[in-house]
Amino acid sequence: MSRKQKVCYFYDSEVGNFYYGQGHPMKPHRIRMAHNLLLNYGLYKKMEIYRPMAATFDEMCRFHSDEYTQFLKVITPDTMSEHTKQLQRFNVGEDCPVFDGMYQFCQISAGGSIGGAVKLNRRQSDIAINWAGGLHHAKKCEASGFCYVNDIVLAILELLKHHKRVLYIDIDIHHGDGVEEAFYTTDRVMTCSFHKSGEYFPGTGDVKDVGAGSGKHYSVNFPLRDGIDDVSYENIFKPVIARIMETFQPDAVVLQCGADSLTGDRLGCFNMSIKGHAMCVEYVLGFNVPVLLLGGGGYTIRNVSRCWTYETAVALNEDIADELPYNDYFEYYAPDFKLHITPSNMENLNTPEYLDKIKERLFENLRHVNHAPSVPFHQTPGDAVGDEDEDEDEDDKDVRVSTKEADKAVAHPAEFYAGDQDHDRQP
Repeated sequence: MSRKQKVCYFYDSEVGNFYYGQGHPMKPHRIRMAHNLLLNYGLYKKMEIYRPMAATFDEMCRFHSDEYTQFLKVITPDTMSEHTKQLQRFNVGEDCPVFDGMYQFCQISAGGSIGGAVKLNRRQSDIAINWAGGLHHAKKCEASGFCYVNDIVLAILELLKHHKRVLYIDIDIHHGDGVEEAFYTTDRVMTCSFHKSGEYFPGTGDVKDVGAGSGKHYSVNFPLRDGIDDVSYENIFKPVIARIMETFQPDAVVLQCGADSLTGDRLGCFNMSIKGHAMCVEYVLGFNVPVLLLGGGGYTIRNVSRCWTYETAVALNEDIADELPYNDYFEYYAPDFKLHITPSNMENLNTPEYLDKIKERLFENLRHVNHAPSVPFHQTPGDAVGDEDEDEDEDDKDVRVSTKEADKAVAHPAEFYAGDQDHDRQP
């Protein structure tokens, strides 16, 4: 593949310090592990690395209600007893616990996704990556499934300022319900989710859920059974996405790369390898439209960091060795210290007949989609990240990097940092 596109990558070194609580499967530390691994592979030399600007209250309120966002801003573990009714109302407390720095964590996650969308809007990058994003379950007025602020919806709203049509693809094992719900009645955003069906969180995403009103047939759901492997996944992913790209003709794509669809995930029940998962990334990038790559689920953290490192390499069109380089978390990857993982011998309950039946139903639904619906364009709203960073060389944005780090940077070392010095600080 001869593809060579300009890639930007968003990372905040604080992100790994946030902690959902003892025994909770969601571990932001995995993002720091992925970052450290891709640094040690040398991938940072090939892309622009930015620290995201924290998403503001007003930016979050472009999707979320003021009252819910204000609650996220003020609630702390120490003040929970004063907000018992709101905790219940906003679904915060169990799957979505209150933890120290929760609002700041949301600001970092959303800031990276919005920042990536702005880079694509300004045509400063072809691919933008934010592994701290992809929190697809959060709703307008409530937290859900470990997600508080839906960075994906905020990023898509940003992309819609400059792009007539945006395609959202979700390869997390869980249905991308929050994103689908947000855009269920519009034909400017098509959502496509491949996920575990049946008695499985969040319980939505039936093949019959196709959208409503102007958005009818613009929601695409491919429910799957336990044990799907690389070959079966490729045999459905490629034809479905090809048909959507041909029919919908999006101007930009957001790809949520939840890694809980990998084999051996703590909460998952699929059987995909990292190469099988990354096949989706490579295939989408092959259409040469602007792409925002986001994280998501993933609860066997050593495999999450492997996966997102490899997918960063795929975005850069770089080959990296299976032998892991030494890194700050090397012991996590014992006993083999390899990048790639081997699927198990679990049974694939997705028969070819079942997959073909669902695929044909989706194709039938897509026949109802107007080819590339036209959108009347009005005056383009301003970017979420203000114009003050247009004068990139003069601004001291966030961090002035050392000479050592500047030598490693791709360009504009005053705006972003690339190197080991400011990364992976311990709590």
